[in-house]
Amino acid sequence: MAVQTKKFITPEEYLATEREANFKSEYYQGEVFALAGTGNNHNIITANLIIALGNNFRGKNCRVYPSDMRLHIPLNGLYTYPDVLAVCGEKQFLDEKKDTILNPVLIVEVLSPSTADYDRGTKFMLYRSIVSLQHYLLVDSRTCHVEKYTKNLDNTWVLTEERDRNAVLTFTNPGFEIALAAIYEDTELA
Repeated sequence: MAVQTKKFITPEEYLATEREANFKSEYYQGEVFALAGTGNNHNIITANLIIALGNNFRGKNCRVYPSDMRLHIPLNGLYTYPDVLAVCGEKQFLDEKKDTILNPVLIVEVLSPSTADYDRGTKFMLYRSIVSLQHYLLVDSRTCHVEKYTKNLDNTWVLTEERDRNAVLTFTNPGFEIALAAIYEDTELA
């Protein structure tokens, strides 16, 4: 019986293909992984976050990007598409195409049953190597539950969980607040 081997894809091959593709894929250690579609709550939560963050960042030197902005982490080679990311200060791009960001201060992943374990585990481990990253927010799309990870000065991460729809999450560096009610507005969980 013949053993099939996986073909190693270089980052350059991935980017060339990805920039022409009609769908999004993640790249890590020579492998390409197709990204799954999202559901109604997921899309509403993502839109709500983009609006709320955009309003919070108005007048500050910060920019919010939706899931079409690719993220690359040079220290571990991951290319991925967070649901929402924010950059404050000078934006660092991979190249002149400006379709791949390198320096987010905030990453948000909206959890679904198929991605929750990966987003909490391996993906967060990979994200933690981003020097600029200050906050990682996990938002459950099936129940009102938000996990906020904040990086301390000693590079340790502190978890704050919130399930109260009336709660307000406070972030420093950059300073802003966001209410859970705003995150879950117009979803089946509102």
